[in-house]
Amino acid sequence: MSFLSETLSRVKPSPTIAITTKAAELKAAGRDIVALSAGEPDFDTPQNIKDAAKMAMDQGKTKYTAPDGIPELKQAVCAKFKRDNDLDYVPAQVSVGTGGKQVLYNAFMATINPGDEVVIPAPYWVSYPDMVLLAGGTPVIAEASIQTGFKLTADQLEAAITPKTKWFLFNSPSNPTGAGYTWAELKELTDVLLRHPHVWVMTDDMYEHLTYDGFEFCTPAQVEPKLYDRTLTVNGVSKAYAMTGWRIGYAAGPQNLIAAMRKVQSQSTSNPSSISQWAAVEALNGPQDYIEMSRPVFKARRDLVVGLLNAAKGISCPTPEGAFYVYPSIAECIGKTTPSGTVIDSDATFATELLEAQGVAVVFGAAFGLSPNFRVSYAASEENLRAACGRIQEFCASLL
Repeated sequence: MSFLSETLSRVKPSPTIAITTKAAELKAAGRDIVALSAGEPDFDTPQNIKDAAKMAMDQGKTKYTAPDGIPELKQAVCAKFKRDNDLDYVPAQVSVGTGGKQVLYNAFMATINPGDEVVIPAPYWVSYPDMVLLAGGTPVIAEASIQTGFKLTADQLEAAITPKTKWFLFNSPSNPTGAGYTWAELKELTDVLLRHPHVWVMTDDMYEHLTYDGFEFCTPAQVEPKLYDRTLTVNGVSKAYAMTGWRIGYAAGPQNLIAAMRKVQSQSTSNPSSISQWAAVEALNGPQDYIEMSRPVFKARRDLVVGLLNAAKGISCPTPEGAFYVYPSIAECIGKTTPSGTVIDSDATFATELLEAQGVAVVFGAAFGLSPNFRVSYAASEENLRAACGRIQEFCASLL
């Protein structure tokens, strides 16, 4: 009999963390490595946010707080949702967690029973299916193809919903593709959801502020107010304000759901870092200059990477609407052979051989539920992006 739980056997470690760790190990061993695997802005946290954290420490705000957030941060979250999304919430409808991941996890743990299904569009963030499995549910994967811009259609959503469906998990702009749904595209999905009142909606809006070319972000409860009472709108400060290490995510939704999530959190981690919470208050309430500064930088990087990858033999790279990822297809590379004799039989093999041969770390598409592709994070310097894409071009050119 195994000492470990059966629940643990249902899930796998995060592939993105594994690849980033492998790249760091190779770099520490002296290899020339360019890692484009981590979804993390390379900018520093804005100074006003760091100053707010320092002030909180100086004022002794270093004690336990309420399990799911201080009142000041909950009020700031309510103000943010009203300002940016025209959504009205009160603090009792807000939950603050240790990153957006914990907020999503808490919601699943608080609501899923054995046999419950969660519809997840693919490509998906690697953690979604495993969080559902840990909660005892069943992920139902609905594949969105490159032909539809990696966006789920209304017909696909309709086909994926069953009487057992409890949640529809929605992410726009997307990790890993950067695909963003327009108001009209999202309205087609919300129309489907209106026909299935037993299905709740969980959104992951973490990349809300990273959009380009005039794309206007929208979220399901905003597009269809009739879904308000069965929608959990999740967001956070990590990507928008370069605060990945501060670990603050938040959500707003029905009070009974928020109370259930609070119960889960009170018996697991309890409160997020008090210092990080005060920093997040400043992020949401303070000047928003960083967002406007970073957006054109990310757009320029996106355009650079898309152009360089499309110049690589056998790669086709769509131009995404947001986030800081591209998700190129390597369909034309499958079946080819490296100079060392390895057959590229999958995107996992492609990524492994690319790292070994050229020292470029990317995440293979199978980790995100759609192959043959790989994910590149362009949250890196232009110098590193040029170097990495040049090496990818060399690698592709070497395939026979």
